Amino acid sequence: MAISRRILLVAGASALVLSGCAGRFKTWYNEPLSPSVTKGWHVVDVQVDVPQSLTVSEAKSLEPRADIVWREDPPGDRRAQVATIMENAVRLGSKGLRGPRPVILQLTMTRFHALTFEAETRLSNAGVHNINFVIQVVDASTKEVLVPPIDIDAALPALSGNQMRAARARGETQKSQITYHVAQTIAGWLGTGPDARRSFTRMGI
Repeated sequence: MAISRRILLVAGASALVLSGCAGRFKTWYNEPLSPSVTKGWHVVDVQVDVPQSLTVSEAKSLEPRADIVWREDPPGDRRAQVATIMENAVRLGSKGLRGPRPVILQLTMTRFHALTFEAETRLSNAGVHNINFVIQVVDASTKEVLVPPIDIDAALPALSGNQMRAARARGETQKSQITYHVAQTIAGWLGTGPDARRSFTRMGI
């Protein structure tokens, strides 16, 4: 009886903590760029800066307090791992640009907070991958800034519990889901894909 009550108390406390994290999240940029402009570009380089000032956590907890939380790659330089993920995603999202003018997309990360494995396993129908960065477009030849720095928020609902177990069984990972979402966000911002802006309410970790 005492054990059952203790389990209920722990479960209730966990639910209370998680309910306090419920909020509104979004994929957002101010306005899509004009396709009449971007159709004249092709991307020759994607440069991703992950500043040393961003904090990194390896804590095995539901919600580490840090700017960078990433676990699917082996232990190592998390900043370099995030840079690789983002470079691949942005290249994928900008592949629709085939114009004559060579441009460089320059990103500075401000947050890359994916779910920990602990959160992915213990949560159900909850969790958010928070991906935030600043991006600008530079002419590759003249270095002229064609689009000054803008903030992009590319938050997406994270799969957890049975949903993520099913996703992994069919070959999906956090990395593939984040890569696809960031690519869709970039394509929408560049005007080569559907407008990706939206908001959602979710119990977020």
